[in-house]
Amino acid sequence: MRIGYFLSSEEHAPAQLLEQARAAERAGFEALWISDHYHPWVDAQGQSAFVWSMIGALSQVCRLPVTTAVTCPTVRIHPAVIAQAAATSAVLHGGRFVLGVGSGEALNEHIFGDAWPNTDVRLEMLEESVEVMRKLWAGGFVNHRGRHYTVEQARIYTRPDTPPPVYVSGFGPKAVDVAARIGDGYVCTRPDAELVQRFRSNGGGDKPCQAGFKAAFATSEDEGAQLAYEKWPNAGVPGELSQVLPSPRHFEQAAQLVQPEMMKKSFVCGNDADAHLEMIDKYAKAGFDEIYVANTGPHFQGLFDLYQREVLPRLR
Repeated sequence: MRIGYFLSSEEHAPAQLLEQARAAERAGFEALWISDHYHPWVDAQGQSAFVWSMIGALSQVCRLPVTTAVTCPTVRIHPAVIAQAAATSAVLHGGRFVLGVGSGEALNEHIFGDAWPNTDVRLEMLEESVEVMRKLWAGGFVNHRGRHYTVEQARIYTRPDTPPPVYVSGFGPKAVDVAARIGDGYVCTRPDAELVQRFRSNGGGDKPCQAGFKAAFATSEDEGAQLAYEKWPNAGVPGELSQVLPSPRHFEQAAQLVQPEMMKKSFVCGNDADAHLEMIDKYAKAGFDEIYVANTGPHFQGLFDLYQREVLPRLR
């Protein structure tokens, strides 16, 4: 089982993300996730660095493998452009780059005024976009005229020796089935054994399954819950709202129903190593091979020290 660190582009400025990547490698984490957002979920998070700039910078400050968790290659950026960005990233990282993709959220994808498709159409677009990217990574000039995308005489010249793996995110049955059919791996944020089993049974087999959870390191559980509530109240927003709400202010409105105490259900709050080990165990028992932890709030060095001193040695 691989334990990695999740870089939250929505909350931390570019220099902080690089600092966290260096510190994560020193602490003994084995890989990195990084989120891809145009907007933060709520204004209190306050950041949204362009992920492809950050991935290039990460290649110069650490040697850890990097996965986008996740990029939406369908609306905001054409898959032919994502294919070029991913190929360059794979070259910079010496083959240690994974393109994690998903069907996206209106929060990031609506910015050009395009209609936000329903779930079935978004998954259809995702599947075609992966097809387009793999054609381009194979080399040569590509012409593609599909239901959603057109590519004319396009060729990617800077390519890695091996195309980057594509891991596909999925939280519902239809999305998991798409991930199993087209993905080189699976991405999720829930310790849900049924989703992992569905992926493996419907074509995913023994391909890697990644998952992530959030922490809020602090001197007490209550202090951590308050930090999580201030920065990530959207974590308590239920159902499909995370896919359809178009702006941070809408998430702030929905999050008025969330209470600080509720954050303890979705975050590991405080500084208890056993609580982190318990959460990791939930994901491991659900069948995930790689587990990534993010820290909200300013005390990320405390989390790195905790993992280096108590969590990672006990796992190994």
